[in-house]
Amino acid sequence: MQKNCIYLDNNATTKVDPEVVEAMLPYLTDYYGNPSSMHSFGGQVGKVVNQAREQVAALLGADESEVIFTSGGTEGDNAAIRAALLAQPQKRHIITTQVEHPAVLTLCKQLENQGYTVTYLSVNSQGQLDLNELEASLTGNTALVSIMYANNETGVVFPIEQIGMRVKEHGALFHVDAVQAVGKIPMNMKASTIDMLTMSGHKIHAPKGIGALYVRRGVRFRPLLIGGGQERGRRSGTPNVPGIVGLGKAAELELLHIEEATAREKKLRDRLEQTIIATIPDCEVNGHSTQRLPNTTNIGFKYIEGEAILLHLNKHGICASSGSACSSGSLEPSHVLRAMGIPYTILHGSIRFSLSRYTTNAEIDTVLEVMPGIVEHLRALSPFKSDEAAWLQEQEQAVIGARG
Repeated sequence: MQKNCIYLDNNATTKVDPEVVEAMLPYLTDYYGNPSSMHSFGGQVGKVVNQAREQVAALLGADESEVIFTSGGTEGDNAAIRAALLAQPQKRHIITTQVEHPAVLTLCKQLENQGYTVTYLSVNSQGQLDLNELEASLTGNTALVSIMYANNETGVVFPIEQIGMRVKEHGALFHVDAVQAVGKIPMNMKASTIDMLTMSGHKIHAPKGIGALYVRRGVRFRPLLIGGGQERGRRSGTPNVPGIVGLGKAAELELLHIEEATAREKKLRDRLEQTIIATIPDCEVNGHSTQRLPNTTNIGFKYIEGEAILLHLNKHGICASSGSACSSGSLEPSHVLRAMGIPYTILHGSIRFSLSRYTTNAEIDTVLEVMPGIVEHLRALSPFKSDEAAWLQEQEQAVIGARG
């Protein structure tokens, strides 16, 4: 099994911080009691769960009573959306965007089959929303607006508080999938318009299988999981104590490092991106140049396949991605880039580099050293070397036409 690599796929998942592992270990070995038990052996475990809740709340700028532990982002998104609809059964309209994570989009498609109307807001070529379109879509029948804080593929950040103010004016609930934003953008739920917010541990150097859902105090919340009434009756199931402890420690570390780490990641990201653009012809950045996460760049290389680039990078021990890890294995081009109207000549050749606080200058140097040769080699093999190719033009028009 491969152990060491240059890992630039941190929007898919992150390395678990050694301090997080150290914090978790006692609750995988010695302190294995159920925190819901009446005896002191379990009760002492309950105390560390409460401590972790405080740590997560501090990262979010929330009250600890507003934090519900979940299994991760998908559960959090599902729980929030379904709770919002159950709380307002008379309202049958949902607003989201065309570029959401599948955890939101797939659920919304299912809800359409159950009689709900869903508006999917478009984005422009920079991946940005038109707030006028949002305003025009809001009605008295709108139960929920669910919009991600930052896009997982392009890193584009949406103006969440501006969106939230418009949502509140129309009396709808506002859910934000902040899985990619937490730990990279400072959060202050006490001063926010957000009603519910989803986060996931494995994006912030905690383990997979643990996350949290913020629910503003006073928001009616019907649980997705019914059972023993854990999490104050809002999420049943025996708590994943080691995961919860790990999430709490990771949240503490993110809050401690957020300013320093994001500045450093942005500097490395910019060097990677600017050097690639300067040294490799016919490539461009997908997404807004400044309104995006500091660790993410999505670059399109004309006339070649992104999967081929990734395979060659992998031979050098470099990990990147061609889009959402949750959609890997699909030969379809990214739904995010298609929604942006990215030309067909570059759509299939787009890859994402996403950095973390563990990324080094030496690793970026290695990527910059091998990328020009990889692209040159693949273009030499490609039958599509010009925008004048009739087939490419036809495919590009088909993409534009499908976008409407």
